[in-house]
Amino acid sequence: MAIPTETVYGLGANALDEAAVAKIFLAKERPGWDPLIVHVADEAMLARLVTGVSDEAAALMEVFWPGPLTLLLKKTASVPDVVTAGRALVGVRMPAHPVALELIRGRGFR
Repeated sequence: MAIPTETVYGLGANALDEAAVAKIFLAKERPGWDPLIVHVADEAMLARLVTGVSDEAAALMEVFWPGPLTLLLKKTASVPDVVTAGRALVGVRMPAHPVALELIRGRGFR
């Protein structure tokens, strides 16, 4: 699905579904070495994706989320390697656009 954010319209899919993520790479003709950003709608979603949020990252989230801030945090095992190009960190963001947040909440990680 196409979703609006503060800066662009993006293609969205369940980041925990490897087949859905592969379709994003295919549709965008994106190289596999270029990781995706995972968007969340709340802290419960974030907790499924990352571990060990530092005090500094928490302070940034408090000030800038929702908004156009992407943080690189240590991923959990639930995040497929295809999302992060095999890296240990995942880019996460909570958009401020109300439509984007509702779409993310509505779809969740199913």
